[in-house]
Amino acid sequence: MIVIGADHGGYKLKEEIKKYLDEKEIKYEDKGTFSEESVDYPNIAKAVASNVSTKKADVGILVCRSGIGMAMCANKFKNVRCATCYEEQTAKFARMHNNANMLALGADYVSVNDAICILRQFLATEFEGGRHVARVNLISEIEKENMK
Repeated sequence: MIVIGADHGGYKLKEEIKKYLDEKEIKYEDKGTFSEESVDYPNIAKAVASNVSTKKADVGILVCRSGIGMAMCANKFKNVRCATCYEEQTAKFARMHNNANMLALGADYVSVNDAICILRQFLATEFEGGRHVARVNLISEIEKENMK
């Protein structure tokens, strides 16, 4: 299950991503926003990240103008590893090496086609494990120490 959300700046791209998910028959839940009317992106990031944090969803997708603010907010949640990606290679390594479970996209920096390619790479890539397990575990330990 995928959970997706965007602020007003990412609304149009989110809607295009949803078309792709529908076409591929990939199940998702949309947490908003549902128009281009101005909203506060942290509220959308919270709605999406909380579902990933509690394992109600396997993967989260966030879209705003840059992807940065959304990722910063999402990464405040336990069990969330959100990566802002602007091309396929970073999406691949976010999953393969960092076991990222959320993807943040910047609507001002990626085309619809590029966003779909990034998302497709993100979803198709599995965590490599091996030497990366210890590092991801260290991230989890830091999270436990600092998120009370």
